[in-house]
Amino acid sequence: MSTLDSILEEINKAESIVILTHENPDGDAIGTGLALYNALKQIGKNPDIIIPEYPRIFEFLPGTDEIKKESDIKKYDLAISVDCATIKMLNGFSNYFEDAKVKVSIDHHSTNTMFGDYNYISPDAPACAQILLVVLEYFKIEITKDIGTCILAGIITDTGGFKYSGVTSETFKFVAELLEKGINVSKIYRRVLQTKTKANFELNRIATNRLEFFEDGKVAFTYITKEDEEKVNSESGDHEGIVETGRDIEGVEVSIFIRQTEKGCKVSMRSNEYVNVSDVCLLLGGGGHVHAAGATMQCTIEQAKEKILRQLKSVM
Repeated sequence: MSTLDSILEEINKAESIVILTHENPDGDAIGTGLALYNALKQIGKNPDIIIPEYPRIFEFLPGTDEIKKESDIKKYDLAISVDCATIKMLNGFSNYFEDAKVKVSIDHHSTNTMFGDYNYISPDAPACAQILLVVLEYFKIEITKDIGTCILAGIITDTGGFKYSGVTSETFKFVAELLEKGINVSKIYRRVLQTKTKANFELNRIATNRLEFFEDGKVAFTYITKEDEEKVNSESGDHEGIVETGRDIEGVEVSIFIRQTEKGCKVSMRSNEYVNVSDVCLLLGGGGHVHAAGATMQCTIEQAKEKILRQLKSVM
């Protein structure tokens, strides 16, 4: 029996199912989770999807009004994690996963620790949503307009609008299939990548003004503080996309963005060609993809900056 057959068997048996994803979820995490939620509802299941907070630009996705912040159920029959590389990144709710009778991980991170009873991992896929599309088609679940909208939002987010090197010919085949179902690709693209909240715009402006360059212009660095976020009335996700500003500058190979938190710093890193930022972030206690990774560091912004630059020196 294949892994997917085993996962489908567990879904069919389960009376209670919970869908979880990583902390500070992006469009791929939210889109994949909601696509799976809508798909399970379609086959007669009544799953819970738990995401404590998420960027409000994704509120247009079908099912967001049914997202829970927590659950009264202590032990689910089945817990499914999507787009999450390690159990410690499960949105602070790893207990729902650990306490479940059966645990499943569906992911595309090469750093995935295979923490489920069943793990369906495809590091070659540019987005977890693309993997889920394959999974649902294998399960013979119809890709409705709602499911397709969520999947497309995930693919567009994690491919940067199809511009990252991980995009495959399959990606465009899938998007073509979704187009044929009447899903408005340009509208979703605009909502996901081009629509900014006022707070996001203000934070981008602050971070851009702070940009510094190191290693002969190959490394761009910037940050925002808790005070910055309070000043612009920032909400969850309003910092998204800031790290891309540095990467898009001519001559920059690595962009570093640090966001100050109550407990320390959230680090986001992006690279263009030859630096594996996932390896760098692993050394900092995080992980991710070759060209997009992150870490949580319990230190000041200045301390985090010095440590990251020191690690980058050896690979530049």
